[in-house]
Amino acid sequence: MPKHHIGTSGWHYDHWREVFYPPKLPKKRWFDFYSQHFSTVELNNSFYRLPSENTFANWRDSSPSGFLFAVKVSRFITHIKRIRNIEDALATFLSRADILQDRLGPLLYQLPPNMKRDENRLESFLSSLPSGYQHVFEFRNESWFQESIFQILRRHNVGFCIYDTPDFTTPLVATADFAYVRFHGSTLMYGGSYSDEELRRWAQSIGALSQGLTSSYIYFNNDMEGFAVKNAKKLEELLY
Repeated sequence: MPKHHIGTSGWHYDHWREVFYPPKLPKKRWFDFYSQHFSTVELNNSFYRLPSENTFANWRDSSPSGFLFAVKVSRFITHIKRIRNIEDALATFLSRADILQDRLGPLLYQLPPNMKRDENRLESFLSSLPSGYQHVFEFRNESWFQESIFQILRRHNVGFCIYDTPDFTTPLVATADFAYVRFHGSTLMYGGSYSDEELRRWAQSIGALSQGLTSSYIYFNNDMEGFAVKNAKKLEELLY
């Protein structure tokens, strides 16, 4: 049976106080509390600014055994350089992510919405990626959702990021030995709680998709009103 790693996109939300975090719990202990309830988290702040070496080390040292961090790759690589001529930038980013050691989970590359399908560029970039990591791509332009792209990802054992938004769901495809799923919101982008029935259907789909895979990584990004926490716990209950 594949192992399902289920968590949220980030944990440091002021509006989760009282909804998830106890009212008097100091912020410096929020991650400790989070890691008692979830076995993984998706780091989004690394997309905007590369955290310091000490920050990565603190995350590693303060997380329990078996906890995994999915790390969103810098937008300098994906949005500014658009996955071209990024050797130095990627080496710097990976050197920081490596500090997590056995706590390092997948690396998420999110391409910008205005970047259309370019098979040669993708092939070239994937060919340059170092082995030993779980690389996964989130395509925000629908032109990428083609079998030819899935085949390129499969050749390199690179994951395809399945995601759900209020008005769109990607194809449900696994292109690596693991699956990766992001929930951005049911009725509102980054908000809106998924109903139990919706989560039931997703549990069935993820269960079927994960057959033959080593693991799945699932993150809820609908942080408004703590919906992400509630939905993640419910999906975990349905999958196990």
